[in-house]
Amino acid sequence: MRRTWTIIGVGDVSGSFKWYQSLLGLPETAPAHDHFGQILDSDGTVLLCLHEWGGHEHPSLMSPDHAQPGNGLLLFFRVDDFDMALPRARALVARLEEEPNVNPSTGTTEFSLRDPDGYYVTISALSAA
Repeated sequence: MRRTWTIIGVGDVSGSFKWYQSLLGLPETAPAHDHFGQILDSDGTVLLCLHEWGGHEHPSLMSPDHAQPGNGLLLFFRVDDFDMALPRARALVARLEEEPNVNPSTGTTEFSLRDPDGYYVTISALSAA
């Protein structure tokens, strides 16, 4: 088995941690550290890692000032509770980047929004529309 741990740089690990837990409908917990936290699914699978900018000597996580956060990155989550995810998302942002629509490539309904650090996040229904 292989797993990917996607790690993104964030300005406020605790705040982003709560934001993603709310978006994904996960129970609210605290990150393991002030500088790093893992968003876990109910079965313990790591969905996303949040790393404080400049928290360590990782070259690509030193500062958001060296590049646009999220440039070249799309965080794409497939969820089995799409109808509940949409109102959760609307409660977190002033506006969606993309309103719900059917992706012609996947046949699934999806919408997109920006997280507190400006990353582009797409939420997609697990099953086709």
